[in-house]
Amino acid sequence: MAGKKALFVSGSAQGIGKAIVEKFAAEGWFVGVYDIDADQARDVAALLGSEAAVGGALDVTRPDSWKAALEEFATAAGGRLDLLVNNAGILRAGRLAEVDLDEHHRTIEINVNGVINGCHSAYPYLRATPGSGVINVCSASAIYGQPEIATYSASKYAVRGLTEALELEWRKEGIRVQAVWPLWVQTALLDGNVASSHETLGVRLTVEDVADQVWEMAQPRKGLLGRVPKVHTTVGLPARALSAAADLAPNVLVREVNRFITRA
Repeated sequence: MAGKKALFVSGSAQGIGKAIVEKFAAEGWFVGVYDIDADQARDVAALLGSEAAVGGALDVTRPDSWKAALEEFATAAGGRLDLLVNNAGILRAGRLAEVDLDEHHRTIEINVNGVINGCHSAYPYLRATPGSGVINVCSASAIYGQPEIATYSASKYAVRGLTEALELEWRKEGIRVQAVWPLWVQTALLDGNVASSHETLGVRLTVEDVADQVWEMAQPRKGLLGRVPKVHTTVGLPARALSAAADLAPNVLVREVNRFITRA
């Protein structure tokens, strides 16, 4: 919608993605609700209203799906893309050797390639929108590799690396790139997926907690003394504590903390 800032969120028919589009729509942004479940995405958009949202199909593993979704969204948003949130992701808990190999590959295809596809496909729209940005949904499992969610953890390490690289690569073009790092969040992602760290630390975050943090990260600022603001932002006290420990403690100590949390 012309005149409004525009947000596109992958995997936003439910869970964290849905909470993010609802938050931004309530703050006056025009939002794109895109998901593998196109009907559910359109239902969410319809509830938000045609002046606030458009919804449709997106398979993040397919570049042609990204192209079609972004073209549809840009037409409805007056050509703007102020913020891309790469949220779509899957989780399959279990010991590596006991989970079917195809599920490991699918995790990488969605959680890693889906984010690369999103950033690559959205780049022309981001470059054409002054002050634009990207927020990738990462995870506290990228602080130190997590047993029982090894491939998921590895996928989030990849998101971390991509975020850091693009933050430098796109900085001169005025495109801000960040990552948000929640710990366990109460979503359908946890259905049937129980890992030791989940049982030890519990589920302390809601989808609204993450959406509020993404909203805060999206606000324009230069940071302390004009410096660029931090690239990674953790959500919730446990994630902040783990991140701080990883920054300050020797790697062997971080390993032992994670052994305790995951009962490895």
